[in-house]
Amino acid sequence: MIEATTTGLWDGLQQLLAGRSFTDLTHAFHPGQPHFPAFPDEVRESVFDLEKGDGFTAHRYSIIGQWGTHVDPPSHFISGGRTLDQISVEEMILPLVILDITERVTANADATPGMEDVQAWESRNGPITPGTFVALRTGWSHRWPDAGAMANRDDEGVSHTPGWSQEVLSFLIEERSATAVGHEQTDTDPGLATSRQDFSLETYVLAQNRWQIELMANLEGLPEAGAALIASWPKPLRGSGFPARVFAIH
Repeated sequence: MIEATTTGLWDGLQQLLAGRSFTDLTHAFHPGQPHFPAFPDEVRESVFDLEKGDGFTAHRYSIIGQWGTHVDPPSHFISGGRTLDQISVEEMILPLVILDITERVTANADATPGMEDVQAWESRNGPITPGTFVALRTGWSHRWPDAGAMANRDDEGVSHTPGWSQEVLSFLIEERSATAVGHEQTDTDPGLATSRQDFSLETYVLAQNRWQIELMANLEGLPEAGAALIASWPKPLRGSGFPARVFAIH
């Protein structure tokens, strides 16, 4: 009698991942990088240093939670909202949808997506399924780590950067049940809004019990549909934000 054999999860994953591409969507963070202007810069200290004769190297990092490519949980803006430790690991592996407005941003730095962008995407790929991560591709991450280029302020100090729009976010969350969103620029809201301290779009996303990734990198090489996104971060108790490591498999 021949015994039946079973295939372990890793064996099955190896077959699925064979020949796939892995794209890191994360900027390496460091002191002096672009960041929200009200936040302090990173301070990094060598507590122990091999080059100075210590037996090992260890750094102390002093950073704001929203530093570099990072995750914002609902509690970042919403009192009583979910904190980082309350987001389940099941939410960290999601199908990836890319909305691309790069060409429009090249012509107009204040560009935002409209429903025509979503409708065009769905005409090519079918309806966006529930439980996705939707990333806004703008090409803005190519300006990293030039803080001036990222903020793109005019002579009056007004920032001209792309961002999301209310109509698209409302549709993705309320009609398509997206789990999370992400973008390349510093903020969810376009620069024209943040320059007048209007963060209503970020407030909206987090108020819907969703989370987001800001300052994403390398979106330009990804297919608009069919990829998987993996986002991970440390688990501070009641944490309101932290640098994240995000990548795509496609």
